[in-house]
Amino acid sequence: MKLNTLFFAAVCAGTLFNSCVDKTAKENQLKYTHTTLVDGDAFSAFQKIGEAAQVGVIVAEHEEANGEAKSKEVAAKVKAYYAGLIPSLDTIARTVQIDFPIKGVPAPELTTAHATDSTASTNVKHTDYVHNAQHEIGLIKEQLTRLTRNTNKDLRAFAEKQVDIVSEVYKQIGGKEEAHSHH
Repeated sequence: MKLNTLFFAAVCAGTLFNSCVDKTAKENQLKYTHTTLVDGDAFSAFQKIGEAAQVGVIVAEHEEANGEAKSKEVAAKVKAYYAGLIPSLDTIARTVQIDFPIKGVPAPELTTAHATDSTASTNVKHTDYVHNAQHEIGLIKEQLTRLTRNTNKDLRAFAEKQVDIVSEVYKQIGGKEEAHSHH
């Protein structure tokens, strides 16, 4: 009787310890080795998208506060897009074990200095922000399009969902369908 009880207790304990080994191993793998469940292309795309989104929010907020009317309009649309993208990136990052937010993202250089000719300065700043926003959204669109062909099914589903959204934002801020391909 005692032998059967000890055997049963050992089996239960072994099952309990084995059930959490996989989860603990995955957590330790990410924590100590920063190894992810995606390939190099997907990791690179994730870094580019994450960096563009993190920096883009800061720049859009700055432009909303200090820009021209057209820049403010574009900044509002870009900021709204990033507000939806960043939580989605965080969710998919947890699924595929990628550290998010991306560490080491450089802070954007935001200048508010005006030249003596205020109209020339604001026109240049307006053109630069709108063009840069189109470029950044085009970069994200390109990276998400590449992710739609990835072998990881979670990333593919994420990218397919996001490509339609980013394409619409790209058109709304004045981007041409093939205009970003030369960047």
